[in-house]
Amino acid sequence: MDKQDDRATAEPGDVRAGTHTAAPLSPPPPRSVTHGEVYLTVQRSAAFQEVRRRYRHFVVPATAVFLAWYLAYVLGATLVPGLMAHRVAGALNVAMLAGLGQFASTFLLTWAYARHARLRRDAVALDIRWRTQDLTGGNIR
Repeated sequence: MDKQDDRATAEPGDVRAGTHTAAPLSPPPPRSVTHGEVYLTVQRSAAFQEVRRRYRHFVVPATAVFLAWYLAYVLGATLVPGLMAHRVAGALNVAMLAGLGQFASTFLLTWAYARHARLRRDAVALDIRWRTQDLTGGNIR
């Protein structure tokens, strides 16, 4: 079964087991279409808007939480140095733990973003890419 057959059997907007078929863009324009027109067609499509919506629903809250955590760390170091200097174990103090927590949360956020992109956006975005190449006859530079 080739890629076209798989697209024809799935329902629009369905994501399961790594296959995705987005709602169709619009009928392919004639070969003389400009790249700007193709861009606008793709940008207005429901599939593209869904990818953008999924992106925003992850990135906006994640950014807000991460910036709040970072700001709390900086304000803690500035406003309550006595608390930050409190020893936890040996030479390890609260400030060192919070600093290491910043590194750990950065790696955790990176992992979560990559996982979210892989599970929620990549299949749809790849389908949009293939459809865009169909719209331009494969001559996108």
